[in-house]
Amino acid sequence: MKATPKVEELTPYQGKNRCFGEYKCPKCQRKWMSGNSWANMGQECIQCNINVYPHKQSPLEKPDGLDVSDETKEHPQHLCEKCKALGHCCRRRRFQ
Repeated sequence: MKATPKVEELTPYQGKNRCFGEYKCPKCQRKWMSGNSWANMGQECIQCNINVYPHKQSPLEKPDGLDVSDETKEHPQHLCEKCKALGHCCRRRRFQ
């Protein structure tokens, strides 16, 4: 029996769905939130151009607080590691 290589857990959330993430750039201390956060995927700091992983993630379904995704707000795909990996906007779900 072959052992499956363990994927390095870079984010608190390890599920398959999109979630709400909170980010803080270690270089410039800039903070942002995103409703397009994924397991083991980061977003680029717009000031420093470095990939930043979320320090906190929670489900999008949370009815209270800020943990809601605003689908009308434009998602900066050029800063999103998931979008770059998919080759299209990560909001557009594709099932294999």
